[in-house]
Amino acid sequence: DLALRDFTINAMFFDPESERLLDYVGGEADLRAGIVRAVGAPERRFREDHLRQLRAVRFAARLGFEIEPLTWSALTRLAPLCVQTSAERIRDELRLMLTEGGARKAFELLDASGMLSAILPEVNRLHGVAQPPEFHPEGDVWVHTLLLLEQLPPGCSPTLALAALLHDIGKPDTQTHDNRIRFNEHDALGADMARAICDRLRLPRSTTDRVVWLVRNHMRLAHMPGMRESKRRRLAREPGFPELTALCTLDIRASHGRLDLIDWIAAYLEEVPEK
Repeated sequence: DLALRDFTINAMFFDPESERLLDYVGGEADLRAGIVRAVGAPERRFREDHLRQLRAVRFAARLGFEIEPLTWSALTRLAPLCVQTSAERIRDELRLMLTEGGARKAFELLDASGMLSAILPEVNRLHGVAQPPEFHPEGDVWVHTLLLLEQLPPGCSPTLALAALLHDIGKPDTQTHDNRIRFNEHDALGADMARAICDRLRLPRSTTDRVVWLVRNHMRLAHMPGMRESKRRRLAREPGFPELTALCTLDIRASHGRLDLIDWIAAYLEEVPEK
């Protein structure tokens, strides 16, 4: 049984009668050392089930562990094959990476291994997309996205997490250079791209609709102070408005850091009638 398991830290047994840990593969030592190591021959384990490549990344990110060198080498060699499993299983692993904690490390490992370009080529294209330094001193769109992922708390909603990952997905195709770098309509294009990605991953319709709404509206809060009161109240009554505010907060903290808008919205919500 243990020879068919994925990683040594998942291949230990406990005898409840003798109260003994039965460990034939060094799982306890790897657990104490913080190592994700495949059981037996790593390439064989991954070829048995390519989802294990994603699980290795998730465990390493969630637990703060390192992936053992031979396991990592096999994982990177087989990176393009990670898509040879159902979209639903890939979706579930990505959801856990984004919501269990350690989302930034998970996506850095996906990127370094080559799996990101296989699973989410749209996200992979964020590398090297320059942004105006007066609004984004942190760097390109990929760095900005990682900074959002770094802020995601364990247990956050999948819709907020996915919107954080995909909110700027439209920037590579809308970048223009005149007197400064611009991304006109990147929110609208990004919403369409987010829907295509969510559909590809077989996300539930309600989840997809919320993620698309968040991506489409993530720039809209900046205009809220200048809106007509009726329009402003309609926006504040939207079911996704609390998540939209949370996304905007993450976005600002991962860029210029000026939270005046978020403070204004909080004050407005305190003053507006409950209905």
